[in-house]
Amino acid sequence: MKWRILTSEEKMAKMEVKTSLLDNMIGVGDMVLLEPLNEDSFLNNLKKRFDHNEVYTYIGSVVISINPYRSLPIYTPEKVEEYRNRNFYELSPHIFALSDEAYRSLRDQDKDQCILITGESGAGKTEASKLVMSYVAAVCGKGAEVNQVKEQLLQSNPVLEAFGNAKTVRNDNSSRFGKYMDIEFDFKGDPLGGVISNYLLEKSRVVKQPRGERNFHIFYQILSGASEDFLCKLKLERDFSRYNYLGLDSAKVNGVDDAANFRTVRNAMQIVGFMDHETQSVFEVVAAVLKLGNIEFKPESRVNGLDESKIKDKNELKEICELTGIDQSVLERAFSFRTVEAKQEKVSTTLNVAQAYYARDALAKNLYSRLFSWLVTRINESIKAQTKVRKKVMGVLDIYGFEIFEDNSFEQFIINYCNEKLQQIFIELTLKEEQEEYIREGIEWTHIEYFNNAIICDLIENNQTGILAMLDEECLRPGTVTDDTFLEKLNQVCATHQHFESRMSKCSRFLNDTSLPHSCFRIQHYAGKVMYQVEGFVDKNNDLLYRDLSQAMWKANHSLIKALFPEGNPAKINLKRPPTAGSQFKASVATLMKNLQTKNPNYIRCIKPNDKKAAHIFNDALVCHQIRYLGLLENVRVRRAGYAFRQAYEPCLERYKMLCKQTWPHWRGPARAGVEVLFNELEIPEEEFSFGRSKIFIRNPRTLFKLEDLRKQRLEDLATLIEKIYRGWKCRTRFLLMKKSQIVIASWYRRYAQQKKYQKIKSSAIIVQSYIRGWKARKLLRELKHQKRCNEAATIIAAYWHGTQVRREYRKFFRANAGRKIYEFTLQRLMQKYFLEMKNKMPSLSPIDKNWPARPYLFLDSTHKELKRIFHLWRCKKYRDQFTDQQKLIYEEKLEASELFKDKKALYPASVGQPFQGAYLEISKNPKYKKLKDAVDEKIIIAEVVNKINRANGKATSRIFLLTKNNVLLADQKSGNIKSEVPLGDVTKVSMSSQNDGFFAVHLKEGSGAAGKGDFLLSSDHLIEMATKLYRTTLSQTKQKLNIEISDEFLVQFRQDKVCVKFIQGSQKNGNIPTCKRKNNRLLEVAVP
Repeated sequence: MKWRILTSEEKMAKMEVKTSLLDNMIGVGDMVLLEPLNEDSFLNNLKKRFDHNEVYTYIGSVVISINPYRSLPIYTPEKVEEYRNRNFYELSPHIFALSDEAYRSLRDQDKDQCILITGESGAGKTEASKLVMSYVAAVCGKGAEVNQVKEQLLQSNPVLEAFGNAKTVRNDNSSRFGKYMDIEFDFKGDPLGGVISNYLLEKSRVVKQPRGERNFHIFYQILSGASEDFLCKLKLERDFSRYNYLGLDSAKVNGVDDAANFRTVRNAMQIVGFMDHETQSVFEVVAAVLKLGNIEFKPESRVNGLDESKIKDKNELKEICELTGIDQSVLERAFSFRTVEAKQEKVSTTLNVAQAYYARDALAKNLYSRLFSWLVTRINESIKAQTKVRKKVMGVLDIYGFEIFEDNSFEQFIINYCNEKLQQIFIELTLKEEQEEYIREGIEWTHIEYFNNAIICDLIENNQTGILAMLDEECLRPGTVTDDTFLEKLNQVCATHQHFESRMSKCSRFLNDTSLPHSCFRIQHYAGKVMYQVEGFVDKNNDLLYRDLSQAMWKANHSLIKALFPEGNPAKINLKRPPTAGSQFKASVATLMKNLQTKNPNYIRCIKPNDKKAAHIFNDALVCHQIRYLGLLENVRVRRAGYAFRQAYEPCLERYKMLCKQTWPHWRGPARAGVEVLFNELEIPEEEFSFGRSKIFIRNPRTLFKLEDLRKQRLEDLATLIEKIYRGWKCRTRFLLMKKSQIVIASWYRRYAQQKKYQKIKSSAIIVQSYIRGWKARKLLRELKHQKRCNEAATIIAAYWHGTQVRREYRKFFRANAGRKIYEFTLQRLMQKYFLEMKNKMPSLSPIDKNWPARPYLFLDSTHKELKRIFHLWRCKKYRDQFTDQQKLIYEEKLEASELFKDKKALYPASVGQPFQGAYLEISKNPKYKKLKDAVDEKIIIAEVVNKINRANGKATSRIFLLTKNNVLLADQKSGNIKSEVPLGDVTKVSMSSQNDGFFAVHLKEGSGAAGKGDFLLSSDHLIEMATKLYRTTLSQTKQKLNIEISDEFLVQFRQDKVCVKFIQGSQKNGNIPTCKRKNNRLLEVAVP
C-alpha cells in the first residue's frame, strides 16, 4: 500500500470550513433569498436539499426540519462544539443554531425564550424537542447539582413518552398529548429546574384504537419487559391477546424493543425521583385500566320490565378490586346503577348493557388521563427549581400540528383550533419582531399586508357566538341533546360567517354542494378547508363520568386512586356540572398564549417527507400539503415584505471586501464606512439597500445573489493570483534549495574523494611495511633454527658419548644384582594374581556372613586378615546406610540395651529378637483410659502394665507404668487414676538381678517430694526395654547417666525402713513364674526358676 504526503493545496482544501450560510450552498439555505418565490420553487428547493441530506432550511430565524427517518451524523458532540457561540447565519442551517441563539439570548441578554415546535404526526416534533434539550444540556454549566438537574429534565421525556405516546399509522412514536416545558435557569445560564404542562391527552385511545395503531406504549412495555413475579403481583399475563383494550394487528412494532424500553422507563422514574411505592402504585393503576377492558356485561330483565346489566365473569372484577383495594360489591353496583341527585332528592336508575359499557370505558379513560396528569404533577415536584431567586425561562412547546384526515372529529377540531391560535401568535410576534428590528436599526417601517386569522379564531372561541360556546350551551341545556341539534344550532348562528360552510345552513350557495354531507360542517382554516363530522362532538365534550364510579374510586384503599378522584368524597359533593372538555382546553390554550406572548419566540416547523416512514423518499404532494397548512409561504412573504436580507457591517465587509480595491485586503476605518465605500464602488442602486445603525439591509434577493456571483468570480481571480504567486514562490524556493543542496553535495563529495584517496595510500603503505617486516622475521627465524639445530646436535653427541662411558663402567656390576631383581618381580606377580582371585571370590554383603576365601600364600597372612576386616566394616556401613531414621532409632536402643545388659542379665538374650514397641497400651484409642489421657499432656514414650510388689506381704498389684519425657507415672489399671508421679531428675538408680526374672527397683532421691513412700519394686515382662528407655530418656533430659545396678541382692527403701531383696534359685512348682515372699521385716526373697 502506497502512502502519499499531502501538498499544501490539498491540506488547505481539507481544512476548508463553512464560514457562512451562503458558502457551498445546496439550493438556498434561507427561503427568504429564494427567487422566484412560489410554491413550486419552494418545494423544489426543499427536495434538492433533502436529497443531499440537508434536512434543515431557514425562513429568516425560523427552522424548517424535514424528518429523514434515519440517523444522520450531524448531532455529534463535535457538531455541538461547532455551533456553540456562533452567529445564527454563520454556519449551514441546523437546529443547533436556533438552540444556541435562544440559549445565548436568554443567558446574555436576559430575555425569556420559547421554542415552538409544530408539525403533523410523524414529522419529528418529539425528536426535535429532545435535540433542543440535549443541546442546551451540553452547552450549559457543569457540576454535580447542575448535572443532576439536567439528567432529571432529560429523563422526564422517557416517562412521558411511555404514558403519552403511541404507535399510529403515521408515526411509531406519536405524541398523543401536547407538552410545554418551561426550563428555568439562574443568572449564569445553569439549569435550576423546570415545569411541564400537558394539553388534551387523547384518552379515547385507551379504549379504542384505529386499525393499524396501538394503545399507549406503557401497556405493551409492562407485558413485554416486566418479570414474571412482577406480572403476578399485578395479576397480568404476558399474552397481548388476553386484553380487549390492546389491538392485536399492530401489537409488535419493527425496530421497537418494548422490554428494553420498560427497563429504561423504570430507570428514568428512579432518576426523576419516584419512590418505589409510587412506581408500584402507578403500575397497579395501569394494570387496573388494562383489566377493565376485560369486564363484559349481559342483560337481565327485572320485575318492572326494565333491562339491567350484569357482569358475566366476576373474576376480572375481583382481581381489579384486589389491585385497587375497592370493595367488590361497591364497584359492581356502580357498573349496574346510576344515582342522580337534585337538591335533596336522590334517584337511582339501572344501567342497560350499552350504558354499562359506556360507564366502563369512561372509567378507564378517566382513570388513565388522571394518572397521566398526576405523573406530570409528580415530575414537576421533582424537577421544579428549589431556590426562590429570580429565574430566566426557556419554554419548549411540542404540540400536535394541523390535522386534516378523511374523518375529522372533535379531537381534530380542538387540535386545529390550537394551531389557529399558534398561527395567530406566530404572525403577530413575527411582524412585531420585524418592526422592532426596523425601529432599532432606524429603518422606516412600512405596513405589511397579510391574512389575519383572528376571524377564524373568533368563529371558534367567541364567548357568545363561537362554536365552542354553542357546543357548551347545547351540552348544558335540558331536554334531548344530540349531535344533530348541535349542528342545527351552528347553522342558525354561524350561517352568515364567511369561513363556515354547511348544507343545512340558510346560505343558498352550499345547498347543492355534494362534497359536503348533511351531518358535517366545514371551516376554512388558514391552512385550508377542513370538514368535521359532528358525530360524537357532544359526548366527547361532556366527558361524563357517573358519580357512582367516582365515589367507588374514592372509597379505594389505594392511596393513588383515592387521590385521583377527590370529587368522590361524599363530604365534598358538588352538584355543579364539571367543566366541559372544550372549555377546559380553551382555557389552557388562553393560558399558553398569554405565556408565549411574554417570551421571545423561536420556531421549528417540522415536515414529514412521506407516509411510509422510509428514508430517501420525498412525496411532493404530501410535503406541498404541509407547506400550505403550516403557512410557510406566508411566513416568507411576511419576512420579505420589507428587506429580504440583513447582516451586520463587520461580517458583510469581511465577506465582500475583495470586490473593492479600497477595502482589499484591509480596511482601516469603521466597518459601516467600508460597506458604504464598497456599495458605491459596485454602483448598486440606492433603492436596493438601506443602512441601519449596525446592519446593512438588502431589499431584493437578486441584489444579494449578484454580490455572491461577483464574490465568486473575484475569489476565482484571487485564487488564480494566489496560485501564481504561490507557484513562483515555490519554484524560487525549490531553486534556492537545489542550489544549496548542490553546494553541500559537492563539498561532501570532495571530502569523500580525498578520504578514499588517503585510505588507499594508507593501505598501500601498510602492505609494503608488512612485506618488509615479514622478510626480516623470516630471515631471523632461519638463523635461530640453524643455531638451535647446532645446539641439539652437540647435546645428542655428548649424551651418546656419556652413555657409552657409563655402560662400560656398569657392565661389571650387573650380574651381582640379578637375583634380587628377579625376586621382587616374582612377588609382584604373585600379589597381582592374589588380588585378581580375591575379586572373583568375594562373599555376600550380609554383615552376618562369616565366609572368607582361604589364604593362598603364607607370606600374605597379615594382609589377608586386614582385608577381611576392612571388607566387613565396609559392608556394615553399606547395610547401615539402608536404614530409615525410625530403624536407626530402634537399633540404637537395641545397641544401648546390649551395652547395658549383654553378659550381665540372663534375661537379655531373649529380648534381642523382640522389637521395642513402647506403647503396649493404646491409651489414645481406648475410651477406658480417657481420664488418664486427659491427665497426661506429654508424649508417652512407654505405656505398660507392671506389678507393684507390696513390702508387707510380697504380693503384686497391677499398675500402669507410664514414661514421658519428664516424668515416671504409676496409675491404677482399673480407674486410670494417677497414684504416683516422679520427675526423672528424682530417679537415682535402677536395680535388678542377673537372673532370668523381670523384677527391678526404681530408687528415688532422698528428700525429694516423690520419695515420701519410698522406692518402687516392680515386675514387668519387658524389663530390658523399660530399663533401656528409662536410661536413654533420663540421659536426654538430665544429661546424666542413670546408674543400672545388676546384683542378686540389693536394698530397697520402703518409707523409713530399708529392706533387702534377695534372689535365689527356686523350684518349678509355679512353673516359670518367679515368686516373692516376705521372710522378715528386713528381707524379701524372690525365687527364680
